[in-house]
Amino acid sequence: MDLADGGAALLIAVLVDHDQPLLYISGRAVNRAAGGYRGEGKTDARDAAVIADQARMRRDLTPLRPGDDITVELKLLTARRTDLVCDRTRVINRLRATLTGIFPALERALDVTNAGPLVLLTSYQTPAALRRTGRVRLETWLRNRRVRGADQLAQAAAEAAKRQHTAVPGEKLAARLVHTLAREVMALNEQIKDVEQLIEGRFRQHEHAEVIASMPGIGTILGAEFLAATSGDMDVFGNPDRLAGFAGLAPAPWDSGRIRGNLHRPRRYHRGLQRVFYQSALISIRTCAESKRFYERKRAEGKRHTQAVLALARRRVNVLWALLRDQRLYQPTPPAAHAA
Repeated sequence: MDLADGGAALLIAVLVDHDQPLLYISGRAVNRAAGGYRGEGKTDARDAAVIADQARMRRDLTPLRPGDDITVELKLLTARRTDLVCDRTRVINRLRATLTGIFPALERALDVTNAGPLVLLTSYQTPAALRRTGRVRLETWLRNRRVRGADQLAQAAAEAAKRQHTAVPGEKLAARLVHTLAREVMALNEQIKDVEQLIEGRFRQHEHAEVIASMPGIGTILGAEFLAATSGDMDVFGNPDRLAGFAGLAPAPWDSGRIRGNLHRPRRYHRGLQRVFYQSALISIRTCAESKRFYERKRAEGKRHTQAVLALARRRVNVLWALLRDQRLYQPTPPAAHAA
């Protein structure tokens, strides 16, 4: 198969139910292998022949195993959350650009990723409107809507309004667009919150959830993304090195002729899984003393920030692999060393 899920999910389920062995080969690998076969046309029949022949000859293809219900649901939910987050980022950028066009001082004063400024922008988008309302009334209006830090937000908005007394062309229409965009961001925030609650509920039901969440820096979302990327089945990879390679954290040799030791990041790796380990490494530097010491040691060796974080992420692959293999929770001191 050159598809691992999505439109091929029904076919995979049918084949598995009939005890048919399945191997996965990426679309890129099929495309490159096709160059070694006769003919230049691309048809479904030719691609199927290439896939079948590659499955017959190669011994490095990954067996394709459908995930359990929980991991499949986590894959759907994490993909949905990613889409919503991307949509929110796009709308926030459009909101900033529109607000900058009519009221740049307010755009600089507000952090529109927070709920309070969004509530403000649903009713007040222009300097004149804020000046008419005044700081005291604005603060009361915000408090009635349970906005945190209403006094500071009202003060910042009032000061921004004092710095601009010129109305730009198209201000009324732009203000309406700001109102609409602020509402869209708030609606997306609610949708993301609902999806995250579903993710947390499904993640906690998985048998590996407690072990994964015990790792410093890995919470519900990153843990769910890890399960969605790996299906929680470590037997597929065989060892932590293969898992690290799948995550793009194990360099691949790029030797040629007399050149040896030339290592590069692999071209084929799971971007989402790499993000899980990289983001969790960044978080663990702030929350875990052992991770911070490892990071600082790599920095002292002359590595740049990104290189040190990647090195820590690679180390964490081994740790998480051992925890899942032994089905035990993370401890700063390994049990054997602690007992000694």
